[in-house]
Amino acid sequence: MNHAAPVEICYENMRFLITRNPNSATMHKFTVDLPYHDGAPPPDEVVYEWLELLKSRFQEEPGSCVAVHCVSGLGRAPVLVALALIESGMKNEDAVHFIRQKRRGAFNTKQLLFLKNYEPKTPARTKSRFRESKVHCCVQ
Repeated sequence: MNHAAPVEICYENMRFLITRNPNSATMHKFTVDLPYHDGAPPPDEVVYEWLELLKSRFQEEPGSCVAVHCVSGLGRAPVLVALALIESGMKNEDAVHFIRQKRRGAFNTKQLLFLKNYEPKTPARTKSRFRESKVHCCVQ
């Protein structure tokens, strides 16, 4: 069985590593558990906790990379990264395309519909929740 290799997604001052399930040697590096059903969009409480985690992480450790995983690294993990991009001002469809450029096969139909209809929680879409840091990452 082929497994998708980890990919780095960089946008503005955010860096993410999307990967499949960690193994016993790497599990200790994952500190927060935000489970939700496979193939489904995240519930509101997971979205809230994810965005709060990112806000504190990128303010406390500018330039840090947040690794996020799910079983295959194609559904739940890319959805959470897409939410961060949307909250930072990227258009919903652009976030999907941006991630799919590096993570082929990302998102199922339910998740795409959720992302298409997602309304940012940030009051002003042009003002990112995470922009307090001056660190930027280039996209290749």
